Amino acid sequence: METVTLSINGEQVTAKKGTTVLEAAQEAGIYIPRLCFHPGLPYEHRSEAIDTVYQGNWAVQGDARGKVFEGCRLCVISVEGQEEPVCSCETVVSAGMVAHTDTAGLQEYRKKRLSTILASHPHACLTCAQREGCAREPCSTNVPVNERCCPQFNTCELRKVAEYIGIKENISKYVYQSLPVVNDEPFFIHNYNLCIGCLRCVRACHDLRGVGALGFVYQQDKIVVGTVSPTLKESGCKFCGSCVEVCPTGALTDKDLKSVDRESVLVPCRNTCPAGIDVPRYLNLIEKGKFDQALAVIRQKVPFPGVLGRVCFHPCEQVCRRGQLTEPVAICSLKRFVADQDTGFWKTGVKPAPSTGKQVGIIGSGPAGLAAAYYLARLGHQVTVFESLHEPGGMMRAGIPAYRLPRVVLDAEIEEIKKAGVEIVTGKKITSLSELLEKGCDAVFVATGAHQGMKIGIPGEDLPGMMDGVTFLRKVNLGDEAAMSGKVAVIGGGNVAVDAARAALRLGAGGVTILYRRTREEMPAGAQEVEEAIKEGIKIMFLVAPVEVSSSNGNLHLQCLRMELGEADKSGRKRPVPVAGSEFKMEFNTIIAAVGQVSEIPDNVEKNGKLIKVEPSTLAAGRGGIFAGGDVVSGPASVIEAIAMGRKAATSIDKYLGGTGAIEEVLVPLEEPSFWLGREEGFADRRRVAMPAISIEQRRGSFCEVETGLSNKMAVQEAGRCLKCDLRLRIPSVVLPPEKWLEFNTLHVNNVPEKEGVYRLLDEHKNIIFIAGTINLRRDLEKHLGSDDTCMKKACYFDFEEEGMYTIRESELIQQFLQQHGKLPEGNDILDDLF
Repeated sequence: METVTLSINGEQVTAKKGTTVLEAAQEAGIYIPRLCFHPGLPYEHRSEAIDTVYQGNWAVQGDARGKVFEGCRLCVISVEGQEEPVCSCETVVSAGMVAHTDTAGLQEYRKKRLSTILASHPHACLTCAQREGCAREPCSTNVPVNERCCPQFNTCELRKVAEYIGIKENISKYVYQSLPVVNDEPFFIHNYNLCIGCLRCVRACHDLRGVGALGFVYQQDKIVVGTVSPTLKESGCKFCGSCVEVCPTGALTDKDLKSVDRESVLVPCRNTCPAGIDVPRYLNLIEKGKFDQALAVIRQKVPFPGVLGRVCFHPCEQVCRRGQLTEPVAICSLKRFVADQDTGFWKTGVKPAPSTGKQVGIIGSGPAGLAAAYYLARLGHQVTVFESLHEPGGMMRAGIPAYRLPRVVLDAEIEEIKKAGVEIVTGKKITSLSELLEKGCDAVFVATGAHQGMKIGIPGEDLPGMMDGVTFLRKVNLGDEAAMSGKVAVIGGGNVAVDAARAALRLGAGGVTILYRRTREEMPAGAQEVEEAIKEGIKIMFLVAPVEVSSSNGNLHLQCLRMELGEADKSGRKRPVPVAGSEFKMEFNTIIAAVGQVSEIPDNVEKNGKLIKVEPSTLAAGRGGIFAGGDVVSGPASVIEAIAMGRKAATSIDKYLGGTGAIEEVLVPLEEPSFWLGREEGFADRRRVAMPAISIEQRRGSFCEVETGLSNKMAVQEAGRCLKCDLRLRIPSVVLPPEKWLEFNTLHVNNVPEKEGVYRLLDEHKNIIFIAGTINLRRDLEKHLGSDDTCMKKACYFDFEEEGMYTIRESELIQQFLQQHGKLPEGNDILDDLF
């Protein structure tokens, strides 16, 4: 790499040949103010004006098509040998160049340019003496609302740059223009009154993403930004959010970004997955046709991709931002697709660990137990899983019918766990945890699931012909229930109830009716499973509750009550209330009660009602070396939630055995993502690809899998609907004007005056951890230097300002922190701050 050396503000700087002075200065830690420049955008900004843009339905005609954007010109510098200032973002470095970035003349020039920018942007708050920590409402100086700064005020980049440059005292008053505020579009609010024409959004959309939904025109030499058609959808927007990410003002803001945890809001699919699967990454790989790599990404977090691709309740889809446009991306079906395409590529990234000599016993071979076993074996521990049934899989085998989860899929993924070194002993019921520990196990993980059906609590429920849903499904799935006949009732509204109903129909029942005491909206069963049950001919009666069962002539008589919904209960669902005088009877040959399930708890563990009590962060269950997880701790949950608990247990057990607890695997190297999306007409309106399925006729009397899976073409097409929300997080943060922090040491503290004022302490990452006003700045800072307080020991930097009204100033700074972070600084006591 060829380099050149130049001087910037008297400092010798070495830079790559061909880079700009702005790039070189930034690399050297020298700040040059700018607004149109952003490190995440291409350095070359030769954007050209178009004919017409839209601000909502308002069309704005330009008068200078093709005119090139000149930039904000705040980054001007002087170069020795050149008479006029030049823009550092356009000036290429050269050997021996001598540049100055902060002369008096440059400072005055920037103030004039800033005044031009602020002339069309609210700025009363920027010049207000009480601006620090101000919530803007109410305004102590009664500035009209439209003339105040926006809600971004305390985090606004424009504000920080303006304060660094300095605002001219005679700046003209802002006049509100009544420009459109577009807030009826998905995801974003566009307030054109706050736009400063920096064109970052236009360049992000055009140059970075290749979409071109935004543009600009010149109108009487003034830049006007807008969409290329009246709506974002019509403009071809792909809703990636890059425009919002780079906006330096409040002109473009997110509707839903209220939380300080931006990633959880912007990439909710990944954040909501209990196991933390990198959903956007594997969808992107599928779109590119890299199916084996996509599977490897999934397998980095779970050992059951094929199972999850069929039975996961996919909370990721419920929060998928695509759903706000049309329907969510079929994330679960795409997981199944790549699992079914398994070439074994993911195994090339598996790195065997040396044996630790430690033995772990796991009770239960459900998703929690097998997940923990897999990761512990990968860490080098000797793992034995004990299963009371004669086949492994727990509720994956005993509770989920084959028409949803074919046994060949489950068996294949359990086989991979065995190949990892896990021994599975079936037909072995463990009744004593102490026995396992005494026989050489260094740790025990209890993951016995919830295999016992609950009683309804009504007279007659023990009559012949009555059974619970869990027991019925276990018999069906293990081959003990061969046929059924007559009319069948299933009581309940969860997945067990729906699975039992659909299984009964396949076994030959003459008719199946589900009785549920709430409405369809409150049914906890998956919406798709309910829809499929109805398609197959299963009748569902809502707002019905059983009160008694009797028997005569071999038939069961079920007495019921009509219900109505009252107030919400602790589950958040409306409580069913009996309707007086609404009793009625129905006759059935078999009644299956699927109203819940409980666990069988072994001895030697502390109980929490009908569950095992654990320490939530480690899943430790009382006695040393015993851990528990899955349904036996949480109550009946999902496969993915059980796997997540298995992962957590593996981490905790490994730490207990002397390891690091690091179970993360890299099965495929992280690829460099492409920021280019490209334009695609009609993208926003693309509908979800329907999952192919066998016909209703083919399902009768058969436990063949109902859904047949996506084709390669369908999978690539569906993955291409992803909004790629994660790419926004890869846009680098803008470089803000330098803060005036000092290292927190004796040398700097000794130079602080013994006067009234306010100071802030910061940790090594320059996060504020303490704010305080004081009558003596140096004395208080000296006290903190030698403090044993845990928080104060973190202090690495500080700043201070002299202020006679230090209590007011302290309150302003704390209010500012609260607005930015939603909480107090770590070291501030809430009672002291309030009183």
